[in-house]
Amino acid sequence: METPPPESPTSLPAPEGPVTGLLLTGGGARAGYQIGVLQAVARIAQECGAPCGRGGASPFQVITGTSAGAINAAALACRNDRFDHAVADLLDVWSQFHAEQVYRADSLSMIRSGAPWLTMMSFGWALARFRRLRPRSLLDNGPLEALLQRLVPFERLPRLMDSGCLRALAVTASSYTSGQHVTFYESTHELAPWSRSQRLAVRSRIGVRHLLASSAIPFVFPAMPLDLEQGHEWFGDGSMRQAAPISPAVHLGSERILVIGAGRMHEPENRQVPGNGYPSVAQIAGHALSNIFLDALAVDVERLQRINATLSLLPPEARARTPLRPIEALVIAPTQRLDDLAGRHIDSLPRTVRTLLRAVGVSGEGAAGSGGVARGSALASYLLFESGYTQELIRLGLADTLARADEVRRFFGWGLPTLPGVTASPTAAWSAGQDRSLSDPAPADLR
Repeated sequence: METPPPESPTSLPAPEGPVTGLLLTGGGARAGYQIGVLQAVARIAQECGAPCGRGGASPFQVITGTSAGAINAAALACRNDRFDHAVADLLDVWSQFHAEQVYRADSLSMIRSGAPWLTMMSFGWALARFRRLRPRSLLDNGPLEALLQRLVPFERLPRLMDSGCLRALAVTASSYTSGQHVTFYESTHELAPWSRSQRLAVRSRIGVRHLLASSAIPFVFPAMPLDLEQGHEWFGDGSMRQAAPISPAVHLGSERILVIGAGRMHEPENRQVPGNGYPSVAQIAGHALSNIFLDALAVDVERLQRINATLSLLPPEARARTPLRPIEALVIAPTQRLDDLAGRHIDSLPRTVRTLLRAVGVSGEGAAGSGGVARGSALASYLLFESGYTQELIRLGLADTLARADEVRRFFGWGLPTLPGVTASPTAAWSAGQDRSLSDPAPADLR
């Protein structure tokens, strides 16, 4: 699919009020959920008469992202002068996704990338030594670079920042070379880089290579070289070693932050998990990826809440002496297990990919499988760039956010809906149009 060329940045005024940040977390194909959340925010803004819902600038002045969230963040930031158009363009891409747009799925490519990797796992170093196998990753994500060239017009960033529509963009990646977790940020404001234990910030002109590095899921996609002052280093997915996902948005000046997760923050206590015997490689890999992508966010949100609670107990004079400041955060995360959703769509993957995943223990039985959940579906949930799955994620993100419309309005300081015929809660008003908005990837009400 083709994305329309963006117009020149407009001179619309930036939103007034507190500096608002947006944090989009990682999660491969799971990041489709973020598009549904953003779509709901745009609709709520339109109902309330907020400028960003009527062709105005984005309500987010600081945008940060990691992994697939970094791709969404960059695409949004580069169209930050027209929030509704930016969301519509992202919706167009994610609602029509196919795996071949992200990684090569033809037989020859799978033999070149996946087969050597599985051979290494099966026969070890001896075979690699004699046959000189040097696999770099399970999948070749070459097509993703072409998609990013069309989707993310980085040339617009400086002008958007000069116009005041955008304060900063940041994406994170993890260095295999140094072990450091690095936040690359671009801003026209004088923002001093920061450094903490095992993580640092680097001012940089962000481009497609930063997005490829940030989204290079370990083992699955190849590492990417990026230049630092001391030379180039090899980087992988920014969710690795990301101890404080919210930190970049805070350092870049956010006073309130909308955080969009890519997995459930808490598992239900009464959830029944069917026993399937000894875990497969796919189950172990899916568990490891969930640890990389999901756990740090929950911990950081709890840390932020504790700091806010502590600051609220301090008298004004003591609060003035501390460098800490309260940060308002609204966290929106899936209310359903995305592993289970993915299990219903495994059969939509290209046959070559299903064969490769089956070799490491991913079943293709979907909802009819063991306990209604396919084995290894957690691993598949990160690679399922197929429209059936991504549309279901978009619908979930839309519904989850509309159900919390009152919280969204309070967070942004928007008043009650002003459109004729719209009640205080927009959920019912928009629910009837959810299926239509997905069948038309760029709905008129978001243009």
